[in-house]
Order: sequence, then structure tokens, then C-alpha cells
Amino acid sequence: MDKALIPEGLKRCPLPVFGIWALILLAIIGWGVGAGAMVLLKALNVTGLNDYFGFGAYITVDLAIIALGAGAFFSGFLYYGLSRFFPALKELYKIINLAVIIGFVCYTGAIVILLLEIGQPVRGWFPYWHANVHSMLTEVIFCITCYAIVLLIEYVPIILENRKLQEHKAVRVFGHSLHDCMAIFALTGTFLSFFHQGSLGGVAGVLFARPFAFRGGFFIWPWTFFLFILSAIASGPAFTALVCRAIEKVSRKKLVDYSVYELIGKIVAGLLSFYIVLKIIDTLYWAFVQSPEFGFTLGDFYHGSAYGIWLLITEIIICGVIPAAVLLTPKGRKNSFLLFLMFFLDIVGVSLNRYVMTVQAIAAPVMPFDKWEVYMPTVYEVAPSLAMLAYCVLIISLSYRYLPLFPREKELNAVYK
Repeated sequence: MDKALIPEGLKRCPLPVFGIWALILLAIIGWGVGAGAMVLLKALNVTGLNDYFGFGAYITVDLAIIALGAGAFFSGFLYYGLSRFFPALKELYKIINLAVIIGFVCYTGAIVILLLEIGQPVRGWFPYWHANVHSMLTEVIFCITCYAIVLLIEYVPIILENRKLQEHKAVRVFGHSLHDCMAIFALTGTFLSFFHQGSLGGVAGVLFARPFAFRGGFFIWPWTFFLFILSAIASGPAFTALVCRAIEKVSRKKLVDYSVYELIGKIVAGLLSFYIVLKIIDTLYWAFVQSPEFGFTLGDFYHGSAYGIWLLITEIIICGVIPAAVLLTPKGRKNSFLLFLMFFLDIVGVSLNRYVMTVQAIAAPVMPFDKWEVYMPTVYEVAPSLAMLAYCVLIISLSYRYLPLFPREKELNAVYK
């Protein structure tokens, strides 16, 4: 029965092996669900969150995973929106299915984690019915929800490509009809994602009482609004490429042409370079102009090993300037090890950025009588976060096993052998 569901002409690992892998992931998910149930039962006091830290691991993981899920909307925008003007972008069709699935699992997983963060999930419907039109988070909530629905719609035709489902004519017709509409959904998703990615950064940028995060800006948008968008689109495609490479290593198959990775490397190089230049300008202005106006120096925002200046150096230099410089060179993109290492550093950089803009922004003292506070997540935050990642891996694993995600897989492995 299992073999009848696997795409025709493709090989997958034996069912018992896949079953063990799935059971391990389900065990992690079960652990996280149990920890999450305890949070709902005993409230947020079992976590590391308190009156000082309203945001912590949940929001950091959410912001990072949403940024990395940007590979879905941006790849869709490049393929469906710009490929007619730049024919080289048509190569992205070889990896677009995976980008959609990664976006789907990232966004749906983030929404589930948010149910724990809000403390009272029974009131989770309040932002929809009693929307605060003056809050950026209202726009974020609506855009993330709508884009998750868009991703589900984009995922459905991929599911309908299953070998067994294709035996039914109605399914084939419906699937092809959805495929014909994908450009509309992809561009709609681009519109929704651009705004909510920016607004997530805007929430930090408007915190006047938190000088670490507060920024000036353009009209009603702080600079963090634009920086969050740029960092997301610079890291999302890199994350998609890295996941694809991981599947290749685990499955021992070639799934896409290396030219696709090089193309993504070129795209990431341009976007990351643009972002990191603006990030450096923003940081210099914040450190030497804006902060002194508030009565702070750069050293006031960094303290000890937990919040040391090493965070700034790692985020901007090691995970920003170096990857951008390497990926800008054709030699760097052609070297497989360097290419994926730079993708990895890019991903670490954006995740670190979300951490410092969430946790460090709160930890830094702002009043003379304040002191540095150290936030430590508990197992009730770690377990649900790992469970969310396990959920993402499980859906991707099932999709790879039973759906024809990669159009060139059969051809590449016939030659590759």
C-alpha cells in the first residue's frame, strides 16, 4: 500500500525506517504538547516569562521561523511575478513546491506557538472581533492568518499530485485548475507577507520606552519595519535551499540542479548585501546619534556574557558581512561547502536579530534604578518550540515521501547513478 502512494518512478526509504523516523518526531511533538498543556493548565508562571519579560522564547522562535518562512512568498514573487522579465528566475520552479511547504509549516507552527504566548487562548479570537486598529499587532494577526490560508491553498494542489489521488479525474481537474490560479495566490501572499514582516519589526521600533529597540523612520514606519522585511527576504530563500540540501544528504539523492543553488546564492547575496549596509548605517546612527540623545552610550546596551557586545559582532560581521561578501563572488557560490555555510550563517544572523530585538531589548535597563535582568527559558518553553520544529520536519518528510516535490528528481537520479 505504501509503495502505491510513492510517486511513480521514484525511490524512498523502506517503510519501517520511515516509521521509526516518524515515531521519533511524534515523540518530540507529544513531549511539546504535554508541556504546552501544562502551560495552559498552570499558566505562564511555569515559564521563564514574568512581569519583566513579557516576551521570551515563544516570540523569539515565532519571529525567527516566520522570517525563515519568507522563502515561500519571496520565491513565489520571483517565480510568478518577475520570471517573465528575468527568464533566469524560471529555474526556481524546480524548488518552488518545497518553498511553499516550508512556508506552510513555518506559519502554521508559529500560530500554534502563539496560542501559548497569549496566556489565555480562549480569548484568542478577541483580536479578530475586537481589533485594536491603532496597533501594528492587529495588522500582523490578520496578515499572518490570511497568509496561512493562502499557503494552505497553495499546498492543496501539491497534495493532489499524489499518485493515488491522481487516479481520480475530478481530483486531477481540480488540481490543474488550482495550478492555473497559483500566480494570483502567490502575489496575494507577497502583499500580505511584506506588510506583516515589516510590522513585526515596527512593533519593536515604536517602543519609545525601550531605547535599545526604538528607531526613527519614514512617515509612520520606523526603520526596523524595512529592516525586518529585508532580513526576511534575504534569509528565507537561503533556508529553503538549506532544507533542500539536507533532504538530499539524508535521502542520498540529487533533487535539484546545482545551478538552482547558485541562483539562490546570487539572489541572497544581493539582498543580504543591501540589508547589511542599511543595518550598519542604522546601527551607527542608533549608537552614536540617537542613543546619546536619550542619555545612553553603546556600552549601556551590552552587559556580561548573556548580552555582550559579541552579539552585535556576530549578527552584523560574522553572520552578515562575511556571508554577503562570499556569496557575491562566483567562486564562493560555486564552492558547495562555502555556499551552504554562508546560507547557514545568514539564517543564524536573522534568528539572532530576532532574539536581541525581543529579549535583549527588554533586558536592558532604562531607568537609573533598573538593573540587567537575565531571561532563562524553562522546559515548558523549550519543549513546545522543539515540538513545533519536529512538526515542520514531519510534514516536510511526509510531503517528500508521498508527493512529487521536485520536477527533476527522476531525471537527475537516472543520470546521477
